[in-house]
Amino acid sequence: MPNTKSAKKRLKQDKVRKVNNKSAKSAVKTQIKKVLVAVASNDVATAEAEYLLAARKLDKAGSNKVMHKNTVARRKSRLQKRIVASKKAAKA
Repeated sequence: MPNTKSAKKRLKQDKVRKVNNKSAKSAVKTQIKKVLVAVASNDVATAEAEYLLAARKLDKAGSNKVMHKNTVARRKSRLQKRIVASKKAAKA
């Protein structure tokens, strides 16, 4: 338990931040899953539309320091790779 007034305030701030960070991470994961489902079903148009939303959420999480910027870049890159591979498979 915190003893000082500043430590009590810090505890309250940490609780609020934890909820906000968890919400942001959950939203990112949900959006990534939507992209992966669209890729798995070979629906390139939907995958690209969902990717734009996922990239936006990832960038926001990175800029708010919920996620590290390199993690954001890696996840966006991997999603884009899957979409490109899906496009090639659809053409072939």
